[in-house]
Amino acid sequence: MSYQVLARKWRPRSFREMVGQAHVLKALINALDSQRLHHAYLFTGTRGVGKTTIARIIAKCLNCETGITSTPCGTCSVCKEIDEGRFVDLIEIDAASRTKVEDTRELLDNVQYAPSRGRFKVYLIDEVHMLSSHSFNALLKTLEEPPPYVKFILATTDPQKLPATILSRCLQFSLKNMTPERVVEHLTHVLGVENVPFEDDALWLLGRAADGSMRDAMSLTDQAIAFGEGKVMAADVRAMLGTLDHGQVFDVLTALLEGDARGVLEAVRHLAEQGPDWSGVLSEILNVLHRVAIAQALPEGVDNGHGDRERVLALAQALPAEDVQFYYQMGLIGRRDLPLAPDPRGGFEMVLLRMLAFRPADSEDAPRQPLKPVGISQATVDSRTAVADVTPVASAMQVAPVMAAPDPAFEAVVPAAAPVQAAAVKPEPVVTPEPKPEPVEEIDLPWNEPKAPVADKTPEAEPDVAADAEPLAEPVLETVSEQPDLTPMPTPAPASPVPDAPEAEASQPVEEPQATPAMLEAIPDSAYM
Repeated sequence: MSYQVLARKWRPRSFREMVGQAHVLKALINALDSQRLHHAYLFTGTRGVGKTTIARIIAKCLNCETGITSTPCGTCSVCKEIDEGRFVDLIEIDAASRTKVEDTRELLDNVQYAPSRGRFKVYLIDEVHMLSSHSFNALLKTLEEPPPYVKFILATTDPQKLPATILSRCLQFSLKNMTPERVVEHLTHVLGVENVPFEDDALWLLGRAADGSMRDAMSLTDQAIAFGEGKVMAADVRAMLGTLDHGQVFDVLTALLEGDARGVLEAVRHLAEQGPDWSGVLSEILNVLHRVAIAQALPEGVDNGHGDRERVLALAQALPAEDVQFYYQMGLIGRRDLPLAPDPRGGFEMVLLRMLAFRPADSEDAPRQPLKPVGISQATVDSRTAVADVTPVASAMQVAPVMAAPDPAFEAVVPAAAPVQAAAVKPEPVVTPEPKPEPVEEIDLPWNEPKAPVADKTPEAEPDVAADAEPLAEPVLETVSEQPDLTPMPTPAPASPVPDAPEAEASQPVEEPQATPAMLEAIPDSAYM
């Protein structure tokens, strides 16, 4: 008899042998026990979590010779034929290889025939998302109202590609990924029954590498047994998977904690001997830092995914929480910028040296340095201090706006905008005179005439003065008559003797003759008639 791989040898044959997926099993068992059977089931989930296995168990539960039950006997001819994959009323279809609408129509043509041996005819369509749109449309009517003896079981790893019309016609169950703890527990049971020596660390490595798939975990275990010559050892599994020794990752973190640059570079040299992917090494460091942060926040929430839970807890106690967050952020940035480095190893070393250079404190007892203001360099702060120390300029040096001194004679005068009749009203005397403003030196212009000195006493307001007074805020402008006569500039002679236009003479003002008494007496009286 040929060798049968562990994934097929240990495939569950009943609901009791299933690993995980309790939320799905409970619903199916209750439906079978109460005879509340749906005509179409849809199982979704990643590869190797039990979609096809559950579909075959349902086929046995429906067609077992003992009747419809959630616990098939497994000994009758129907159960044995289903386990061996030769039951005539269980039609398994690979939708990835039969995507055409012609294949779907051929399948639907056989739906009308009753089952040959069993109680129900079960159609198991795997990877149903690979069907074409025409195939889905052809399947809609039969999937909605199949014959009473037909059951459809659909399985897919990508339910987003299914049309909503298909999803609405099925009872959908989503299968979850396997946790590393559950995978290790099952592998321990399998290897114990198979009498294969193993190490716990090796099983944890396999459980993490399976990435939630039990079938992948069983396949990797088969490979590890062959690689280790009948044994499953951690060193062999690590070499087989090409993963790093987590002890070296902890060595790097310990050197960072101690501020030992020599230790950091020595750890990098040991890592380089294995020729690793430096981006993958940074990912492993980030994973450890993530678990350390969880251990600091919730110690009982740390998993034992690599069998190093105690070392993670010890590192969580020795490393400050702010350092963990800082290292994690620096690692993310370094992993993003690693492709830009001229040398991957050099880029990895620069990430570690950056973590070492920007540590908040070199030791646990050392005082922390105050943080610099964000966005403000020391040069900017020094310049601000220097500017603050400079003696302010004296107020006498400031240029004040030159304003004409207001005449005290016009302080109590109504503004010019008021009506003229109001100017005749004598204003009330000022009880408290305002202080006289300081005289401002006026600019001596050549056309300004010297003004008469203003009397010191305040004269009484007169109606004529009040009527012609200007507002205090407006400066007094000199009229043209007050300005001195200026010698006109000589007009340059034209280049060519061109006579002046007649319009220029017409533009000069013409004096009209004035009528005299003698001229008026000479006018006859008939001119007024």
